[in-house]
Amino acid sequence: MSASVYIRNLNRSVEVSDSTRPLLKHIHGCGTDWMHACGGKGRCTTCKAVVLNGLENFSPLSQAELRYRERGLLADNERLACQAFVTGNAEVLVPDENKLPHLTYV
Repeated sequence: MSASVYIRNLNRSVEVSDSTRPLLKHIHGCGTDWMHACGGKGRCTTCKAVVLNGLENFSPLSQAELRYRERGLLADNERLACQAFVTGNAEVLVPDENKLPHLTYV
């Protein structure tokens, strides 16, 4: 399995070759910083990704994501990068509230 996730507002593509690892691991694995205040454990929403295209290429929602969705903290087109597994090509962006100050976003 090989897929690509394009991060629009960073103008970077992340190759996903292992669908058993969450998106956050692939992002960090290629040297791209992505906020994750709880250490990637699904205990916050700081690793949120807005999915612009390819939502169908993500794993079903995790229990953590379902909780945040029920609380209105995760929209229908948003996934937690630490919880979401990618099975095909997608396009995402970092929401304004989770942008890191040392990165340049387009």
